[in-house]
This record gives sequence, structure tokens and C-alpha cells, in this order.
Amino acid sequence: MKNVSLGIQHVLAMYAGAVIVPLIVGGALGLSGKELTYLVSIDIFMCGIATILQVWKNRFFGIGLPVVLGCTFTAVGPMIAIGGQYGISAIYGSILVSGVFVVLISKYFGKLVRFFPPVVTGSVVTIIGITLIPVAMNNMAGGQGSADFGSLTNLSLAFGTLLIILALYKFFSGFIRSISILAGLVIGTVAASFMGMVDFDEVGNAAWFHMAQPFYFGMPTFELSAILTMTLVAMVSLVESTGVYFALADICKKNVAEKDLARGYRAEGLAIVLGGIFNAFPYTTYSQNVGLIQLSGVKKNHIIYLTGFFLVILGLVPKIGALTTIIPAPVLGGAMVAMFGMVIAYGIKMLSSVDFSSQENLLIIACSVGMGLGVTAVPELFAQMPSGIRILTDNGIVAGSLTAIVLNVFFNAEGKKESQMVLSEQKAL
Repeated sequence: MKNVSLGIQHVLAMYAGAVIVPLIVGGALGLSGKELTYLVSIDIFMCGIATILQVWKNRFFGIGLPVVLGCTFTAVGPMIAIGGQYGISAIYGSILVSGVFVVLISKYFGKLVRFFPPVVTGSVVTIIGITLIPVAMNNMAGGQGSADFGSLTNLSLAFGTLLIILALYKFFSGFIRSISILAGLVIGTVAASFMGMVDFDEVGNAAWFHMAQPFYFGMPTFELSAILTMTLVAMVSLVESTGVYFALADICKKNVAEKDLARGYRAEGLAIVLGGIFNAFPYTTYSQNVGLIQLSGVKKNHIIYLTGFFLVILGLVPKIGALTTIIPAPVLGGAMVAMFGMVIAYGIKMLSSVDFSSQENLLIIACSVGMGLGVTAVPELFAQMPSGIRILTDNGIVAGSLTAIVLNVFFNAEGKKESQMVLSEQKAL
């Protein structure tokens, strides 16, 4: 019974982060209630599969550490941008290709990591976080195009949800703090139901059981710009995962060799490929569960196997997925401010290990963030350029990321200075 409760605790710690991604992406793409229910359910199901793949250490994949995987927040902005420009089929084509790419480079990524030091990854994550904030603001006001956009009721509900999350974080610690966003969403939705803002029809219409269906949203299509975007997202996620691997290895008193890292990257790549096939998301390690392991002191892999099993079961029950789709837009918006703000904060934290006395590093950050936000704010900037160049400039995240990578190579002798820093930082976690 103790093991079961520990497994459920891990599920609760990552659940809000896992379900909010499909709710945001599905909402932005205008999915129907039935489609959104499927997206949430299949995402939870795939979180379980991805987690099991990573914990199951064998000669081909799996790092064998108690790590929980979930959909990466860094993919939210890019997925919305790709879906808006090319359609949902291009999202899953780009996820598939990026997953295959990760599997192919898994053996060599340790050597490529020098091109993704903190000055690059921190800039990219910061750009992604900032570009997501308008999504949160629109939801706080009631959702773009809603009849009551910006009403006092919507704003009260949004800020009330945010205040609940902040209060839980302020006055509690440990497990309650780790599920503060989930608790805020639940309390906010209950309050909204008393205001007549919650429609339970989708829950009633949802089935009790379904099976994962490959290519639920149609066959994937492949656009070079979209593929480049998702591949960059995958590379940034691998760098983040490397830090999590070293942190867990330190907590569990285990050594992580280069071949272990390769198996971990390969498992992540397989999870991304499966996400593309079953129309879910790219998957990466969840750091909140690392904090839970440290707090509980329980470091056994079989607990994480149970977590993966529970996630698979939850993902097979659409009624549970449908429950999350009834969350009103203002409640979701209030939680988004905290969650997307944390993406920005995490990007700034990654930048904190950068040597700011170096004018070169300041220029890398300035130009990459400036270019990323500039292209996002003024997408028609490069409209007159040849189509081959526009592939790299149509998306602010791609433009900002490539600027950071190229300038880092130019200024930092192919990233050697910073790569030594990032590896020492990761091993020190």
C-alpha cells in the first residue's frame, strides 16, 4: 500500500504539467470537445509509456534511474505556431522526424552538447516562455474571441486561481507545494461551477474506455521549417534531461557513464516517435518529480514503474481526460501565468551560469532574444525573402535559436569554453 501511495504521489506531482499542455495546444488549434478529450487522454497514456521506457534499462535504451517523463513545455509555443501555419498534420510530422533524429544522434549527443551551452539553451527557453505569455493573457480574459472577453467575472476567476496557487506555495511545503498548480485548477474550477461557467456535457458523453489510435488526427505531413523547429526543441530538451540525469544519479548514488546517457537519450527519442505516431507530444524528463524523490527519500525504480502503470491506466479512461476539458479558460489562464512564468524563470536560471562579464555572451543573449521576439512580433519582416531562407526566419523560436547557436560558435571557439561549464554544472546538480 505504501508503494501504491508513493506512485500516486508522483502522478499528482506531474499531472497538472502533463494535462495543461494538451489543453493549451488543443484550445489554440480549435479542437472539438471530443478531440480535446482524446488529446488529454492519449497524452497521459504516453507519459506512462515514456516513463516505463526510460526506467527499463536494457542494452538498447533506458537510463535505469527513477525518472518520470512528461510532455515538454518548450514544445507548446512551437506546436501552436506550426499548427497555425501548416495545420495539425505538420505538428506530428515534425515530432516524428525530431524523434527519429534524437534516436540517431543519441550515441553522439555528448559530443554535440558543446553547441548547446547555457548561453544558448537559456536564451531559447527564455524566448519560448515569453512568446507563451500572450496565450495566458488571452485565456485570463476568457479566451480569444469570447463574448465576455475581459469581463470582471473572468478576471476575478483568473486572478483568484493565481492567488490560490501562490498561497499554497507560500504557506505549504513538500507534497502540497508540488501539486499547488493542480490544486489551484481544481479549486478554481469548483468556484467557476458555482458561477455557472462549467459544462459537464463532455464528461457525460465521454466513454469509459478507449484504445490508443495511431494517427488519430490524420496522416502526418512534413514541412522543413516545422521539422527544424521541433528538432531544436528536442535538442534543448536533451540538454535539460542531461542535467536531470546527473541530479538523479547524485541522489541515488549511482555513476552515469557515456553509454548510460546514450540509452537515456535513445529512450527519449523513442518516446518522441511514439508521441508522433499516436498524436501526443514530445516527451522529456520532469524535474518536479526529482524534487519529490529528494523530499521523500524513496529512490526505488519500482515506484516509478507503478507511476508509469497508473498513468497508462488513467490514459485509457476518457472520462478522466474529459474532466480536465471542463476547466474554464480564465481558470486555465490564471494557472498559465504561473506555469509559463516559470518557463521564463527557468530560462533565466539557465542563463545565471553564464559569464556575464563577457561582452560576447551578452551579445549572444541580446541578439538571439531580440531576433526571436522580433520575428514573433513582426512575422512579415522576412516576407520578401526567398522561400529557402524564410524556412529559417518564419518562426521566431527557430530564428532566435539559430542566432544563438551561430553566435556562440563565432564568439566562443565552437562552444568549448561554455561546454566545459555546462558539463561541470550538470555534474554538480
